[in-house]
Amino acid sequence: MSWRISDRFEVASTAILLGEAAASSIGAGEPPKLFTDGGVENFNGSVDALIASGLIKRVLAQTDVTFSNSMIEAWWRVLKHNWLFLNKLDSVATVRRLAAFYIEQHNSVMPHAAFSGQTPDEMYFGTGPDVSAKLELGREEARKRRMESNRATSCGACAAKEAAA
Repeated sequence: MSWRISDRFEVASTAILLGEAAASSIGAGEPPKLFTDGGVENFNGSVDALIASGLIKRVLAQTDVTFSNSMIEAWWRVLKHNWLFLNKLDSVATVRRLAAFYIEQHNSVMPHAAFSGQTPDEMYFGTGPDVSAKLELGREEARKRRMESNRATSCGACAAKEAAA
């Protein structure tokens, strides 16, 4: 939807990002929902004004709904610990470049088990409905080749017994 890395923490940045994200979904019916925790970046004058405008609807996790925003929190943890922290983060530009690469890979390249092997982009745009069937066919073919290879291979002890028999 939208993301940005700033060189300093500013609560107004969230409102700008949310405005950009909401603008990309205009015409989709009701305003998009922001599932959020109670952090200051999500509850401030700028974000409150955006919510009041009706462009986006804020839903407070574990208050307005029974579930949490743990899925996005887990995604941030993976981005940081499995990618960013493995690299030298010597400038804001480096962090932006690394984050852009990871986000693009996550959305359009990496298959996700929760989506039956589809990428988030394939799920969102509906372009990957045949991925699951292709993966199942590939698994069946790999299983068949593995069985054929295993049956055609024998160890030295087995070969000696077969030769003696």
